[in-house]
Amino acid sequence: MHRRNLLAAALASLALPAIGQTIPDTVDEPVTITFYNYNLAMAGNGADATRRLIDQFMAENPNITVDAIPVGAAESTTTVQADLAAGQPVDLVQMGFSTLSYAVDNYGAVALEDIIPQDELDGHFEGMVPNGLDLGRLNDKTYGLAYTFSTPVLFYNANLFREAGLDPDQPPETWDEIRETALAIEDATGKEGFAAGIFGPSAADWLFQGVVRSNGGEVISRDRTTLTFAEPPAVEAVQMLRDLYDAGAFDPMDITAALEGMSSGNIGMYLQTSAIQGALVSGAEGNFELRASTMPSFGDKPVRPNNSGSALVILSQDPLKQRAAWELMKFLTSEEGYTVITSEIGYLPLRPAIVDDPRYLKDWVEEHPLVQPNLDQLAILEPWESMPGPNYLQIVSIMMDAAEMAVYGGVDVEATLRDAQANAQALMP
Repeated sequence: MHRRNLLAAALASLALPAIGQTIPDTVDEPVTITFYNYNLAMAGNGADATRRLIDQFMAENPNITVDAIPVGAAESTTTVQADLAAGQPVDLVQMGFSTLSYAVDNYGAVALEDIIPQDELDGHFEGMVPNGLDLGRLNDKTYGLAYTFSTPVLFYNANLFREAGLDPDQPPETWDEIRETALAIEDATGKEGFAAGIFGPSAADWLFQGVVRSNGGEVISRDRTTLTFAEPPAVEAVQMLRDLYDAGAFDPMDITAALEGMSSGNIGMYLQTSAIQGALVSGAEGNFELRASTMPSFGDKPVRPNNSGSALVILSQDPLKQRAAWELMKFLTSEEGYTVITSEIGYLPLRPAIVDDPRYLKDWVEEHPLVQPNLDQLAILEPWESMPGPNYLQIVSIMMDAAEMAVYGGVDVEATLRDAQANAQALMP
């Protein structure tokens, strides 16, 4: 049987609650839930902080045991798919936003509005930034509760700015200024001027979407039926990256090399998720002055940053396990949870009020000014669009491979994107 049919059969065999049937008010008997979490698969603070949060939750909720399983972000889709096809329980998943549409259509992802009493849902959502909540919504329902997410941040080496005769108090604000600054750093220091986590084997399309949107484009139409990454604004955005590369102002290094280069003081600027902040701070300490700014713009056009990161998605169809999963979701996205997630992992707090609250993040933010550009962009954050249908991964791959070839491969930008869009459109549902 085809894998998709196996999934359908597995889901059909479960006792699905009726739409509108709410879950129990409390967990008053022992229950174990599985939780696939990719921060647990990370080295360092991401795994340690997440484990402590889960342990604290279980201590405060003795009836709930969380079987927390480290599953890398790149493997989460195939792991969930294989387990569901094998009839293995998967109750709660940390899932990249680009996977959300597929999870709704193929994994039986549960909309919170279908199982949680509305007053309880409203109570937990109170104080959460609407832009963040929108990241996990499809068809006007919340299938994923934003959990760990960030905006693109321009990290830069103030020492290299000074060596190049540049003012570190005036970081570049536009892509034209990025080019000028990168070339000045390279000419004066012999070090790389600029890198970005847009392309490469470990890159996702979230940052690419933000670049395209900031030039007034989109990668898919608002009704999610037509791909648009070969339309003029997108072509112009990719051409800008190509021009940076051709001028020698954009190094094609992969994410690992760029992170190592920036951490060791050998790159002037690096545009990437704020989640790398901890690693960069550790590398810069005693070595150079690390600073941060917002994503660059296309002239006077407004910057439209996309988010990276993940949502918490309930897959369980068992009402008691749904309640247990919801209790864990509430804890992880509470004021206390986001204090740990922001200060120890590097993601944005979905609850902005805790930034000014001395019980939570106020003192930490004052001591860590690098977080401010990330916070500034929270108000203009736009969703990382997930591609529809069972071929969503292939669609993203075709788009990103074409864009990377257009930037680094010496090919015609418009023709390359146009051909790729036609091929990808044929895979749309």
